[in-house]
Amino acid sequence: MYSVPALSTELGMSTTPVREALLELCRNGLLSPLRNRGFRVEGMSLSALDQLFEMRNLIERFAMESLARLGLQDPVPARAMADEVARAVENGDIQAYIAADRAFHEILVSQLSNPLLTKLVLQLRDDMRLFGIDSEEGLKRQQASVKEHYQMIDLAIRQDVQASGELISRHILAWKPLFRASLAQMA
Repeated sequence: MYSVPALSTELGMSTTPVREALLELCRNGLLSPLRNRGFRVEGMSLSALDQLFEMRNLIERFAMESLARLGLQDPVPARAMADEVARAVENGDIQAYIAADRAFHEILVSQLSNPLLTKLVLQLRDDMRLFGIDSEEGLKRQQASVKEHYQMIDLAIRQDVQASGELISRHILAWKPLFRASLAQMA
């Protein structure tokens, strides 16, 4: 249970931005409001996690294959963000990794000039709960993702549609066993 006044005090902020943030988390399905009591964190089932991976794979694979069909016209921003991801992993900074990884994928998908697709990709990524990301296996997976980011850029430049689709599917689905095992262990 989380209350607005308690979080406001803990964060040293006024109640309005805290309440707005908690309501945004409710809209995203991560919290549930409890009348006159506060907010409760919503759990995730293995089934819901599997469905999220399925949708991410479908949408992001479509996006990467579409990008490869067009060809990545300006790889500079994507390479710069891939470098940020690599630095975060090298420094063991999980929060920086999460932020840079999200930004990297946003840069690639936004090159399609389809705001709805970009919004869907980012929403599905944001809905993902990162169970076990800080485990030894999670850290190894982060390291593997660094190499995959540079490969995504190169495949999109070369317009290799099939390899782009296969790579993004591996990139996404490689996290699934880790997240499932961590979630099952928590249950």
